[in-house]
Amino acid sequence: MSAEAPNLPPTTTKQEDVVTAGQRRVNLIWEITQAFIAVIVTLASLYVAANLAIKDGASGGFLLLSNAFFLIIGFYFSRTNHSAIGGIGKKPDPPYEGR
Repeated sequence: MSAEAPNLPPTTTKQEDVVTAGQRRVNLIWEITQAFIAVIVTLASLYVAANLAIKDGASGGFLLLSNAFFLIIGFYFSRTNHSAIGGIGKKPDPPYEGR
């Protein structure tokens, strides 16, 4: 058994830690905002599509619903790659891993 220190020495400065904490907060706010918008637009599309389906037949409502649904879901899930770091200051340059 080695007698290593239980904690590793820090590898970042206090300012870098503050910037990282700020980025995490902004990312959290943005993710909550995106989720809220996606839910509201989906619910509104469902409501409009249901009304169109009742009044005009199923085809108009279904087309609107499918277009809105796939647009919202496509944009929402295309935003799930959070490897890019925003903000100011030095950014790490990790090796490219591909998709």
